[in-house]
Amino acid sequence: MADIFEKLLKNSGPLGQHRERAHGYFAFPKLEGEIGSRMMFRGKKMVVWSLNNYLGLANHPEIRKTDAEAAAKFGLALPMGARMMSGNSNYHEQLESELAAFESKEDAILMNFGYQGIMSAIDAICGRHDVIVYDAESHACIIDGLRLHPGHRYVFKHNDIADFEKQMERATNLIEKQKTGGILVITEGVFGMAGDQGKLKEVIELKSKYDFRLLVDDAHGFGTLGKTGAGAGEEQGCQDGIDLYFSTFAKSMASIGAFMAGDKAIIDFIRYNIRSQIFAKSLPMPIVIGNLKRLELLQTQPELKERLWSNAMKLQKGLKERGFDIGNTNTMVTPVYMKGGVEEATAMVMDLRENYHIFCSIVVYPVIPKGHIIYRLIPTADHTDADIEETLKAFSETKAKLDSGAYKAEMIPDMAEVK
Repeated sequence: MADIFEKLLKNSGPLGQHRERAHGYFAFPKLEGEIGSRMMFRGKKMVVWSLNNYLGLANHPEIRKTDAEAAAKFGLALPMGARMMSGNSNYHEQLESELAAFESKEDAILMNFGYQGIMSAIDAICGRHDVIVYDAESHACIIDGLRLHPGHRYVFKHNDIADFEKQMERATNLIEKQKTGGILVITEGVFGMAGDQGKLKEVIELKSKYDFRLLVDDAHGFGTLGKTGAGAGEEQGCQDGIDLYFSTFAKSMASIGAFMAGDKAIIDFIRYNIRSQIFAKSLPMPIVIGNLKRLELLQTQPELKERLWSNAMKLQKGLKERGFDIGNTNTMVTPVYMKGGVEEATAMVMDLRENYHIFCSIVVYPVIPKGHIIYRLIPTADHTDADIEETLKAFSETKAKLDSGAYKAEMIPDMAEVK
């Protein structure tokens, strides 16, 4: 019998194989100082495009005051225990009620984290005779939720309504053959890598043709899309057709936690059957009270969303004017697509950070096919025109070096040696 740890040492995984050179620089970097558009990285001040602090609430003075006062009054322990047993409070229920009203739904349930929350919700909703139909570019938390599903699942090509119909026909035929079970469709309001909105309206229109329920993960749309900030459903005028609306507080709210909203009877079922919440400690009181304040500002300070979109449009317009490919984004998420190998991408990132003081996230092989590079820029309400201009200049100059082959000749040092 082999030692199970021996296998782990021989195969570090697609990302872990580079850990010795990447740790602390490309992986697990440490951004220090006050959260904002400029932070410290390894002793240098950087323009940062890697934080999902969309509305700039992380260091909003009213938020900081509320967080501090709540922590001083309640501490982090209260309430103790899982909500079902001893961890409920009026504040938790108030936040659920306000979130439900904001999303035009009957009820909502709080979750400790978005990732494990949606995984566990999928597990609670779907049994072995049910079929799940989902978008191919669904977030990892959805994919991991699907792994818990003992029944059939069919994937449709990203935002491809014709293929969605094809998979719905397969799912419908299987349900009819089984003579039991139902269909849950899962997609996203905003796809966090490419920045395009899910085709919610088109999917919902097909409810007249197929019998299914719709779960939408709107982590990036909540607070950023729609007239009031209620998300992609509001933006597309189809919020009523979303049966279960899910979002995290980790993006626009710059906090911790998540929620799912829908019909009261269904939310009650989830509340009494979602294992990740039944068997986990309740969200601490300061976080709940802080989230109440964040939701208030999200609704009463529309200028935050307006500033976010102004910055996003300036950044995206500037990139397109300089010939960059930003794909089909129709949200603030700004991908920049380039061609090049892993070594070139590594050298380019280091050039951006060390010489231009621009910090942004990059995606390369094995996450995407070889020869491709994706930069993912996240504009926020905190960014300034100076941040945008410096970034556009840096991207133009480093792209010219990439195209000329300059980065191919560079030797990538050990990250521990880079000061």
